[in-house]
Amino acid sequence: MSVIDDILAYNTTFVEEKHYEEYTTDKYPDKKLAIVSCMDTRLTELLPAALGLKNGDAKIIKNAGGVISHPFGSVIRSLLVGIFELGVDTIMVIGHTNCGAQHMNAEEMCSHMIKAGVPQDHIDLMDYCGVDFEEWLAGFGDGEESVQHSVELIRNHPLIPETITVKGFIIDSVTGKLTEVA
Repeated sequence: MSVIDDILAYNTTFVEEKHYEEYTTDKYPDKKLAIVSCMDTRLTELLPAALGLKNGDAKIIKNAGGVISHPFGSVIRSLLVGIFELGVDTIMVIGHTNCGAQHMNAEEMCSHMIKAGVPQDHIDLMDYCGVDFEEWLAGFGDGEESVQHSVELIRNHPLIPETITVKGFIIDSVTGKLTEVA
């Protein structure tokens, strides 16, 4: 059986036994909170547990590194939906210790793509289309600086009201200890 087959079998049981009932909520975040964080597997349960959040408390937006890489990309779009459609008034940007995206290297990533069968001309096409792979696939050097950059991007975004509270943090990916980024 594949991992997807295992998941589908589990899901059937989950629904039949009505385990979903304990997660029932609506689309509006109870704490009017949105969190931008990393997709790291260590944070899947640790992040909400360490913050005392339950299902329905917050909108959690995850991507590699918890980085806002474009002022008009999907993270900002999601925050705008949260603010204007779902009542979000507070945003936390939460990076974490020992982040795998921190030292990503675009050249290595392209090498992995080629080894996986992505043709070089497809990679070259991205450059032709205006995608700067060095910037797009690059990691970041300092986690706190990365969080601060994202916080400033949100605070200074022309479509985000000044009334929205925006703060940055680093969470320890082992203990869950949260430290505010100045």
